[in-house]
Amino acid sequence: MNQESLLHEMNDRSREVFRRVVESYLETGEPVGSRTLTRALSEKVSAATIRNVMQDLEFMGLLDSPHASAGRLPSQMGLRLFVDGMMEIDAVNSTDRAAIDQTLGNDDPETGVLLDRVSTALSSITRGASLVLMPKHEAPIRHIEFVSLGPDRALVVLVFADGHVENRIFTPPPGQTPSSMREAGNFLNAMAEGKTLAELRGHLSQQINVRRRELDVLAAELVESGIALWGAEATDPRLIVRGRANLLDREAADLDRIRVLFDDLERKSDIVEFLELTERGEGVRIFIGSENKLFSLSGSALVVSPYMNADRKIVGAVGVIGPTRLNYGRIVPIVDYTAQLVGRVLSGRKG
Repeated sequence: MNQESLLHEMNDRSREVFRRVVESYLETGEPVGSRTLTRALSEKVSAATIRNVMQDLEFMGLLDSPHASAGRLPSQMGLRLFVDGMMEIDAVNSTDRAAIDQTLGNDDPETGVLLDRVSTALSSITRGASLVLMPKHEAPIRHIEFVSLGPDRALVVLVFADGHVENRIFTPPPGQTPSSMREAGNFLNAMAEGKTLAELRGHLSQQINVRRRELDVLAAELVESGIALWGAEATDPRLIVRGRANLLDREAADLDRIRVLFDDLERKSDIVEFLELTERGEGVRIFIGSENKLFSLSGSALVVSPYMNADRKIVGAVGVIGPTRLNYGRIVPIVDYTAQLVGRVLSGRKG
């Protein structure tokens, strides 16, 4: 049954009971019992009547009944229904807005420093862990060079036309020699002139088979793997994570889940890949529990929003991770405001 049908099935009383259960859970994290609700509802009804309503809501899949408790908690489906159809979004209050604005300071820091400040402020304001995905570097490539660091480790140096330099460590195909690395570098440099990394990737896929004869076997393997250019993790990774310690402010029973979440946060390449999916659509997105494949074991929620450059192109994302009982009504506008602020600042820069 879809959300519209579920909302249609609920009368005024069941809607209020459901809303009160969810709001209490988001505030306390505790199950809510019928006697508590009798004191909170605008309509004076018996505890037995409320229990019947809660049973109906549980049958609809919107509430869960935890072990050893007569109270109810919202299910993941219930939280999704509340967030999408019933939640009231607050405006960003002046204190939160000022704290975010202050990350700009009076100086003009480089983009990485600015986004690190933003991430730190976001985790402090929301008491969750913050994620900031930095923009991809879009400048044309000036030069590519491979450097061997050992039998199974190598470095690719990417020099961009605007002076930006990235060093990426990767595992090369077996048997590479200094000669094959030079040859691969020369081959790529001949094709890279004037192209961004993304453009070069598309061009390579078309040219590698046509021009394979220009390379020896080892150099061809190095170029074809593509690992050195776009699969390897840069020494200055695009993902900034701050505020992990905030996630420890939970009940002891949650600590095993938090340890799993910490492990998830260490797999930065997976998170970058996931956040890049947000670049396909504008606006704030909310992933609750198992809706977020990265954090499904942690019982956590992710609120994330992309930000744009001067060309109205989505280039990165900001987000907050916390328990599923996040104060969504407050967190959503904070994330949205932060993403818009970052976009405005980066749009005023040349690079």
